[in-house]
Amino acid sequence: MQGIQSWGDTLRLLVELSATAAFALSGLMEAARKKLDIVGICVVAFLAAFGGGTLRDLLLDQRPFFWVQHVEVLWGVLGLCALAVLFLRHRHFELTEKAIQWPDALGLGLFTATGVHHALGALMPAVVAVLMGLVTGVFGGVLRDMVCNEIPTAFRDHQPYAVCAFAGGWVYVGLWQADAPGWVALVACVVVTAGLRGLALWRNWALPAWRA
Repeated sequence: MQGIQSWGDTLRLLVELSATAAFALSGLMEAARKKLDIVGICVVAFLAAFGGGTLRDLLLDQRPFFWVQHVEVLWGVLGLCALAVLFLRHRHFELTEKAIQWPDALGLGLFTATGVHHALGALMPAVVAVLMGLVTGVFGGVLRDMVCNEIPTAFRDHQPYAVCAFAGGWVYVGLWQADAPGWVALVACVVVTAGLRGLALWRNWALPAWRA
């Protein structure tokens, strides 16, 4: 039993690290697309990677923050930024907004799952846990876009984004309350959230918009 619990903790850590890397990648791609310098790229990548998780920890009154507890993640994001700048300068890739949406979709699913997990672990009600997952998954991208002088993608593209995180969060809560293994709930939440966002991008699903 202890081995299973340890394996589950390792999986959750890997999910959080993967989410951080995915959102850091989306942040540095957006910053590079805006032709920011290395400082700007690092700032945007850090905000995208750690913004949602930091707000979650603040709202749940959890200390230390994830990136303080695992300081090696800071070095990892910094190294990723440096390598990306060198790679992009030599390859001269033309970054498009569409390309940034795919690592963003993956990060959305991964961060939503970790947000719900942290809230349920803090004995929060189900709806609060789902909202914590949504905040964790969405807020980093909102900060990224605001710093890059864009209306956040989550608010303007009319394609399901926060809705995907909301649906995935309820999948996690439902499996948790059904006493499913923790790793099953975690993986299901990631698959549903990222899968729905990916389908929305692929099939061009759109939410109802205001009519002028």
